[in-house]
Amino acid sequence: MGQMNAPYTLQYIDALLQHGSFTKAAKDLYISQPYLTQTIKKVEKELGTEIINRKSPHLQLTDAGKIYYQYLETIEEEGDFLKRKLAHYTDTLNPVIRIGILPSLATYLLPLALPTFMRDYPDTPLSINEDLPKTNELRVINQELDFYIGQNPESVSPSLITRDCGYQSYYAIIPSSSELYQPNRCMLTKGSIPIDQLLQQKLVLTTSGSAIRRQIDRLLQRYKLTPTIVLESSNIYTVAELAKKNAGVAFVPEGLVSESPTLAYNLYPVSHELISIEYFIAYSTTKTLTPTLQAFADTFIQEIQAHTLHHDLRG
Repeated sequence: MGQMNAPYTLQYIDALLQHGSFTKAAKDLYISQPYLTQTIKKVEKELGTEIINRKSPHLQLTDAGKIYYQYLETIEEEGDFLKRKLAHYTDTLNPVIRIGILPSLATYLLPLALPTFMRDYPDTPLSINEDLPKTNELRVINQELDFYIGQNPESVSPSLITRDCGYQSYYAIIPSSSELYQPNRCMLTKGSIPIDQLLQQKLVLTTSGSAIRRQIDRLLQRYKLTPTIVLESSNIYTVAELAKKNAGVAFVPEGLVSESPTLAYNLYPVSHELISIEYFIAYSTTKTLTPTLQAFADTFIQEIQAHTLHHDLRG
């Protein structure tokens, strides 16, 4: 049905619906009114039905026209998607670097590393695909993405090469509603609260399958505890804010917390032997990195390590 002309046909129909007449639409499109009329008639002849209701005072789509319009929109969306996928291959001078990452992880990690690379390689475009870890992993394996950035690589497919980017420990956010809360203190002493006591509090956790949740679940199994989970979220930032507002105890990476004597919650450093977060960048074992891709990986690793390499927690 003339897919190659779909963008023009969609543009013509949009103009007709906007102006309500063939004459005004043709003028806006810088084409002749007879040409516009013949184009629409040609489409209607091909479809075997009218797509424009000419009897209406203001031109409107017929029911068949609405279906055809949706069809044209679908073609346009698929065309844009195809262009994005082919950009990596067709733009040989400055291929797009395609990155897969979990949305909440992107919020924290990408601002630490991407500005440096963008400064050094200003002509290299970046495409950020924020999705679930398994989805990103599969896309890298299928060469639909160049890199997968994640955390805790122990479950990553052997079809990927992973490179360590450093690690952080976790803090427990203990709100004032918890029996473990200590007033007039922000930072508590490391090792002063047994982990099983923390895990028996009301908990605000990330959803099952996340890197931190897998570690929490293993600890619950080790201590044979049945947790009281009051809320779950796929976003670690949401978990942290809910804990600060007295919803329950949460476990968050050290990069997400800061001391404040005016806030009514404690920060408790959890031993990295119990819970820790390891960042990595991965790519397919079958992929040969170009110099630019290699530079991106190296820059990312250097910048993340500079910000996240573990240091001794206070206390």
